[in-house]
Amino acid sequence: MPVQGSVAPGLEPVREVFAELVADSLAGVAFSVVRRGEVLADLWGGLADPRTGEPWREDTLCVLFSGTKGITAAVVAGPAGVLDPDERVVTYWPEFSARDVRVHHVLAHTAGLPYVDGDYDLVDTDAATAILARQRPLWTPGTRVAYHAMTYGYLASELVRRATGQTVGTLLREHIARPFDLDLHLGTSAELDPRVAWLTRAPGYAISTFLHDEQRRAVVDRMYRGLLDSDLPNSPAYRRAELAAAGAVGTARSMARFYDLLTAGELVDPAALARATRTWSEGIDAINDRPVHFGLGFELPDPIGTYGPAAVAFGHSGAGGGRHGAWPELELGFSFVTNEMRAENADGRADRLLATLHAVLAG
Repeated sequence: MPVQGSVAPGLEPVREVFAELVADSLAGVAFSVVRRGEVLADLWGGLADPRTGEPWREDTLCVLFSGTKGITAAVVAGPAGVLDPDERVVTYWPEFSARDVRVHHVLAHTAGLPYVDGDYDLVDTDAATAILARQRPLWTPGTRVAYHAMTYGYLASELVRRATGQTVGTLLREHIARPFDLDLHLGTSAELDPRVAWLTRAPGYAISTFLHDEQRRAVVDRMYRGLLDSDLPNSPAYRRAELAAAGAVGTARSMARFYDLLTAGELVDPAALARATRTWSEGIDAINDRPVHFGLGFELPDPIGTYGPAAVAFGHSGAGGGRHGAWPELELGFSFVTNEMRAENADGRADRLLATLHAVLAG
């Protein structure tokens, strides 16, 4: 499949790397870079639906998986800015029984509630939050960091609803997506379904590839409940649910613009963004054995180079290879989206693009 889109003069090496990724793809990829409102790169190629051969188009939407968490973090810091990170969750959510859990524990993955301990439908946020409200943390909140893959969204969305009376999806639409003409959606309407790429798993796809302990592997299985090993993410039910951890859909261009707007102070007050992008937790994930580094919902630079060569960065990656974020010192946002899910230990696509982009722009 040919590469579509364009790059600014000087970024031809980025296009060359992207072309190699398209040639190596079983499905589709897109990559965009926006700096101070100027689109430096907007590239797409491959297949939006490998089953039918439908090509990836300029307006193809893709499930962002945990790229959604960066959107939720921005909503919490901006439109839902009434939430105090140091306040106890129970202040906003009186039924919440774990009284030592604070808002920043939820956002920085230190709450000790990495899975929902009960029977529920993964897309039923109300059922999940009702169980979590009664659940005891696995550890004293704040003493360990471990990625809360789905519960981050259940907990954060309920906090937002309690504090503002609105959902994360509504706040995204009314305060971010619509005013800035961003093609980002949480709670995707049926009219958008024809534009959504079909997700496919590459041969050998696996999750939590840093983990080799079988007991903790069972915990991971409880966290994801088969989500990434099933076709649920391709279902309308998954997209309709406002899963604030992993259910948003969008284009690479809009995600890059989203992070560019964040760095420009357009979406979140700069002081609030500075608070949300400083270190709130870091270390080796107590469940997954992966190095992690979190702000208030945003991922920050880590020892394995998730955000490329830039020393200062924030954003959020997504299952299967998505990578979305900002390099504030270069005043830009970027996004790599794909519907071909690859295991983290076998996926260097975003790494190559970010390394080439940084080499071209930083010298």
